[in-house]
Amino acid sequence: MKPTSEFTGFPEAALDFYDDLEMDNTKSFWEAHKAVWTESVKAPITALTDALAAEFGPAKVFRPYRDVRFAKDKTPYKTHQGAYVAVGPACGWYVEISARGVRTGGGFYDASGPDLARVRASIDHEATGKELQRILAKLEKAGFEVGGEQLKTSPRGYDADHPRIELLRHKSLTAGKPYGFDKVIHSPKLLDAVRKDWRALKPLVEWVSVRLGD
Repeated sequence: MKPTSEFTGFPEAALDFYDDLEMDNTKSFWEAHKAVWTESVKAPITALTDALAAEFGPAKVFRPYRDVRFAKDKTPYKTHQGAYVAVGPACGWYVEISARGVRTGGGFYDASGPDLARVRASIDHEATGKELQRILAKLEKAGFEVGGEQLKTSPRGYDADHPRIELLRHKSLTAGKPYGFDKVIHSPKLLDAVRKDWRALKPLVEWVSVRLGD
């Protein structure tokens, strides 16, 4: 087995690659610059997640190709590179690089009907709902941004004046921290930053994962 390379940060070439790809998202550009993606994007993000695997588990480094079968946007390549460690169905930790730099995240990104119903029931419940509020408040205080897709109206069965109605509207729930172009993204110190973020996100990931099916 080939030994894992040591993570040394993402080079400037990774950001330049995605800047250019956003301007020229074509097969000809990709084929001419695939070596840049391999060396400056895929290799470092693989080294990063491999270094975190002992604590968090193995990561899936996503393919760079878009599924355009049912999409209006037919551009063939993703304009970011993500890696994801699954804890439950569509639930886990995430790290990404794009033209806007690096960001970390965690939470649940999608849920089936029964899973989403269980999540909402736990948000509705006084004890577990307040527990989630405390987890999110602590993350926001630490610089994380809480996001995720939300309904514009109240979900069926819940009143608009529910004390946690904003959380109940979530169809996905994530917390993330953008690093942008901070110099740390170009250094080995990013490994420690991602590890620290994923540890901070563990209570959210675990809160969600126990409510999701297999």
